Amino acid sequence: MGDATLRTDLGRVLVTGGSGFVGANLVTELLERGLHVRSFDRVASALPAHARLEIFEGDITDADDVAAAVDGIDTVFHTAAIIDLMGGASVTEEYRQRSFAVNVTGTQNLVHAAQKAGAKRFVYTASNSVVMGGQRIAGGDETLPYTERFNDLYTETKVVAEKFVLSQNGISGMLTCSIRPSGIWGRGDQTMFRKVFESVLAGHVKVLVGNENVKLDNSYVHNLVHGFILAAEHLVDGGTAPGQAYFINDGEPINMFEFARPVVEACGEPFPRFRVPGRLVWFAMTIWQFLHFKFGLPKPLLEPLAVERLYLDNYFSIAKAQRDLGYQPRFTTEQALEQCIPYYVELFDRMKREGGAPVVQAAAPAPPKG
Repeated sequence: MGDATLRTDLGRVLVTGGSGFVGANLVTELLERGLHVRSFDRVASALPAHARLEIFEGDITDADDVAAAVDGIDTVFHTAAIIDLMGGASVTEEYRQRSFAVNVTGTQNLVHAAQKAGAKRFVYTASNSVVMGGQRIAGGDETLPYTERFNDLYTETKVVAEKFVLSQNGISGMLTCSIRPSGIWGRGDQTMFRKVFESVLAGHVKVLVGNENVKLDNSYVHNLVHGFILAAEHLVDGGTAPGQAYFINDGEPINMFEFARPVVEACGEPFPRFRVPGRLVWFAMTIWQFLHFKFGLPKPLLEPLAVERLYLDNYFSIAKAQRDLGYQPRFTTEQALEQCIPYYVELFDRMKREGGAPVVQAAAPAPPKG
């Protein structure tokens, strides 16, 4: 057991995926703390110019780009990933190779380059799904084994990459740890609630799936960023974080439909009341996924992984992060919703005007209040 009082300065910081939702919020927080930050992404950044911010465009699968990105860096936060939420035996080889090239090989490139460049700390972004595997988990902790059942490539690649990152702890003087968020939400979110809004606008949200007592946990982006930084600060010899994985979430398990209800209703949309068995929906979506890959049918309305999160308890304890890192969520769900509902209403209205198409907008986050 390491000493939780031992902490370190982060020095010069690299954030991969710095133009994305999580990455942009992390970059902004690090700059506000007075750090020098390099954002590395394959797309142009919408982050505002800053005297201590360097923008680096490149490909994480390109060894030369990665080597240049880590040059002179002390701390790496790796948030870049492809989020492929389908998978299983029917997945096409092209689909599989795309995910593994970025999420696994890209991570390996980054770790090796960071070690060679003399970086001291490496924080990886995994997922709570690395231990789920279609089972009910209520208050699970980090002693749970990795799942060996994969119905989506995102989980499969995250398991492989997290194992690799943690295996590299202490090699070439670089300490590593992994953060396992739950569903990430907040201002700038273009995934969680956009998927909900796409379903609402398409007229697909007619019923509720699963029992109303089933709960999951979520990670408000500013709580998650707080956890990232605490983990990095505790990556010190004799400290608590080296070689460890941590669940970082809001600490308030909630039924997903009850979580979404105030947002959808604030958008002026009715919320369904009738419930259907979750296992039945999961089976239907699994068959649909198979037909999608084998015969080219449209993607299923919900990925099987998404259905599992609706009808199976899957929430995780933050006790280890509290003990090792001093982590406490900075915002309650109620406080965060109060800040975020205007953003989500605006997002919904824009999607509605554009016929439900995905909305692309600047990733630069608004500063949190409070």
